[in-house]
Amino acid sequence: MNILLINGSPKGERSNTLKLANAFIDGIRSLENHPVDTITVTQKNIGPCRGCFGCWEKTPGKCVIEDDMGGILEKYMKAGLIVWSFPLYYYSVPGILKNLIDRQLPLFLPFMGGRSDGMGSGSHPPRYDLSGQRHVLISTCGFYSAEGNYDGVLNLFDHIYGRDNYKGIFCGQGELFRVRELQSRTGAYLELVRQAGSEYARGSVAPETEAALKELLYPRETFEEMADASWNIRNCARIKCPAFYSDCLHNKEITCPNGHVISAQILGENGREQEALRFTRQMAALHRPKSGNGKEIILEFHYTDVDETYQILLNAEGHRVLTGTFAPYTTRIETPLKVWQDIAQGKLSGQEALMQHKYRVLGDFDLMLHWDDYFAETGEKPRRAVQGGREKKTSMIILLAPWIVTWTALPIHSLWGGAAGIIAAAVMPLLYLACKPVVFEYISISAVSCISLAALLGADTRMIVPLSYGLFGLMWFISTFLKIPLTAWYSQNAYGGEQALSNPLFMQTNRILTACWGILYLLTPVWTWILMGTGISFLTGALNSLLPALLGIFTRWFQKWYPPRFARAQHF
Repeated sequence: MNILLINGSPKGERSNTLKLANAFIDGIRSLENHPVDTITVTQKNIGPCRGCFGCWEKTPGKCVIEDDMGGILEKYMKAGLIVWSFPLYYYSVPGILKNLIDRQLPLFLPFMGGRSDGMGSGSHPPRYDLSGQRHVLISTCGFYSAEGNYDGVLNLFDHIYGRDNYKGIFCGQGELFRVRELQSRTGAYLELVRQAGSEYARGSVAPETEAALKELLYPRETFEEMADASWNIRNCARIKCPAFYSDCLHNKEITCPNGHVISAQILGENGREQEALRFTRQMAALHRPKSGNGKEIILEFHYTDVDETYQILLNAEGHRVLTGTFAPYTTRIETPLKVWQDIAQGKLSGQEALMQHKYRVLGDFDLMLHWDDYFAETGEKPRRAVQGGREKKTSMIILLAPWIVTWTALPIHSLWGGAAGIIAAAVMPLLYLACKPVVFEYISISAVSCISLAALLGADTRMIVPLSYGLFGLMWFISTFLKIPLTAWYSQNAYGGEQALSNPLFMQTNRILTACWGILYLLTPVWTWILMGTGISFLTGALNSLLPALLGIFTRWFQKWYPPRFARAQHF
């Protein structure tokens, strides 16, 4: 089957809609590598139909105009599937595409005929048998929804091809497909379009896919605020005032009949400053009002390269961008505008940029750790293990329990302690029904089993207990040099799950802490062996419990102290 893609966008290869059309065709070709021919209308010389009917009288089946349309019609007739890709212009197809549609007249005969589908009071029969040809319409528009905006397009293609002889995919918020900062959401939609193409190639698009394709990319309020921000219009979203648009050009504040006081500020000579403001407003539009446990947060941005400062006030009701009369900030980010734009567009990792001191953070660092909770996602999160529809998390209980049982029971009685250690090692894997396993837990269970078995076989307790502490410490210390240190596997649960494992600052913090724990337990065998050979051996357990407790307090403090301290460093 030959596929003909007609790109009817005046933007040509820069078309937002073309991204959807290519995704749809990719889905079709994932099953079979059909040849694809693309016609970019902007690159063709297609004059308007003159209404001379020369294609019916003088040169039947051939237009008398000598331009590119003749070659286009040849490709058109050879195609088994035609994908029409175009944006919505004034509730119809763009003018350059309408020329191509009008110039299809040579494909029809001059004689009058009836229609069996009830579309119109008459028609012209086709000159060629194209009954096996299929058509797909793919279009985006600039409204928040495609619903109700394509009546003109549908009516046009209903008359040309018949209501049931083509498939349509219409997507609102089309301009978002050019915004790299939103590629997580738009990319997911493109993947859905690709799936629709694959299903179409199998016979038909599934109803579930059809329904998902009609879902909004972003809620109406979010989209319209981002759209307004792209034009640098302030405080005027969804307010319809005839006088507003002319007064906007003069930076005036006006009062609408409904009492709203609104203003606008267009892009002037200070382009970089206005770019910073527009970017900040678009970022603010992605705020999730239900985040932050209802507390008010003031996020301040200082763009160092343009020397501009703006604040985003975040609370349960929504957000507001402040351009002056600032309140004390909760969190302040000092960054070159280009750096933060690259981070938002996915060109630069925010965590790596922080590690490289390309920006710094002052004030409360918690917002940075939970950024995706406050703002709509701008990057794909890694998949997480799920059991029965519920996310499985790691648990340090599985790691520690067999060791604690062994350290507690062996000094009391070697035989009973050894039996208790084996039982604990055997039972702990049952927790994997609810928790996510970690490789160090398998190592721990194996090590504890061997140590307990040695105790059952009569090995000296004074040697086995210090050895167990040494093995435990060695496991921690060696993991410091691995890609993921031991503590990171467990502390990730409080920082967004596996997503935290790609955060260099999170990993560096945990690498330091893992090394501290490893050193502690590598030294523990020394005083354990000494104390167990004295009359105060009963103090061994107390000391070996107190020191980890103190290090635990240090760990909690260090996790809160180190990242903000590092983020405050300024080298740019």
